[in-house]
Amino acid sequence: MIAFHYPPLRGSSGIQRTLKFSKYLPEFGWGPIVLTAHQRAYSSIGSDQVSEISNQTTYRAFALDASRHLSFMGRYPGFLSLPDRWVSWWFGAVPLGLRLIKKYRPDIIWSTYPIATAHLIGLSLSRLTGVPWVADLRDPMSEEDYPENPLTRRIYQWIEKKTIKHCVRAVLTTPGAIKSYESRFSQIPASRFCLIENGYDEENFVTAEATLAGGKSKNKQIVLVHSGIIYPSERDPIPFFEALAALFQQGLVSPENLKVILRATANDEFLLQLIDQYDIGGIVLLAPPIPYQDALSEMLMADGLLILQASNCNNQIPAKLYEYLRARRPILALTDPAGNTAAALRNMGVDTIAPLNSKDGIMHTLLQFLTLIKENNAPIAEMEKVLRNSRRSKSKELANLFDQVTGIL
Repeated sequence: MIAFHYPPLRGSSGIQRTLKFSKYLPEFGWGPIVLTAHQRAYSSIGSDQVSEISNQTTYRAFALDASRHLSFMGRYPGFLSLPDRWVSWWFGAVPLGLRLIKKYRPDIIWSTYPIATAHLIGLSLSRLTGVPWVADLRDPMSEEDYPENPLTRRIYQWIEKKTIKHCVRAVLTTPGAIKSYESRFSQIPASRFCLIENGYDEENFVTAEATLAGGKSKNKQIVLVHSGIIYPSERDPIPFFEALAALFQQGLVSPENLKVILRATANDEFLLQLIDQYDIGGIVLLAPPIPYQDALSEMLMADGLLILQASNCNNQIPAKLYEYLRARRPILALTDPAGNTAAALRNMGVDTIAPLNSKDGIMHTLLQFLTLIKENNAPIAEMEKVLRNSRRSKSKELANLFDQVTGIL
């Protein structure tokens, strides 16, 4: 299992997919050997989830972050970040991977996005050894205008084409992503594309719930939480900030009745400038990364949870959405109503949705959402539906896929 995002890395919901697969696959007859990056490549680390991994079958290969380790006065040659800033991981992971394949003789190689270098490693190891390769693409690697840099986009497209051609199965996390790939790679059998959605871990939530002291206290101030990275394009917060500023100026929201916590954004400097620009510092608070269990507790205690997802990500669903649903708190989704994220929410009975790029739409829906919270009438997902998205059940789906692949070959 080739994955960059793995403990002790902190700050990415992508960690949970690989971590939980590696934790639960043994229940379904598969023994994972994890090939990840040396922790020096991580910009933020923490020990809170290290206890969930098996050190006996986890191996860390040489890797550097070009922006931190190979820069001079904050600058570094562009080729050192193609396809991404961790391309040096390839030089450490391929030799180590060959040794691990010789030692363990695995039945399957599995690699996972969103670090493109992971698929380069999976491609290399599969081509060198003949071991069948399952590529966990998750989301489309490239779009018409993504990545933004033309050279990076061409390299992503090359990796994408090689991946689709040489893997035995390509796993996506949304129906829209599968349709996109089936359309773009019409010469590839549709059976090569499989759906395994993201999810949440029930054990983590049970632990978080047990640590909460006495539940929520009644407070005049409503607290909304966005947990995770805010990208300037894919999760553009400007229309949301414009809406907050307008409502503040009209006296419809204030620091006394509303607090918006943006947790672990990874773009605090950019957001601080916007918060100052729109004069909403009394309402919007930037908060640092915290241990994963604490982040779940924060979700459970929030009055409402925020999703930001632009229309250029209509074929994607943020991984944290499944955790939001399990937290069973009201969700305000600022996303394209025509996208996969909105469809997933509506399927769960949640319809508090407004377009991320519409200031007026956000103003209207936010006021409605706050009223629903005050009246205790905000829609919340049914637990029976939520349970279908547990990480254990998703691991069973992956094990079944592995069984099918090895049974066919």
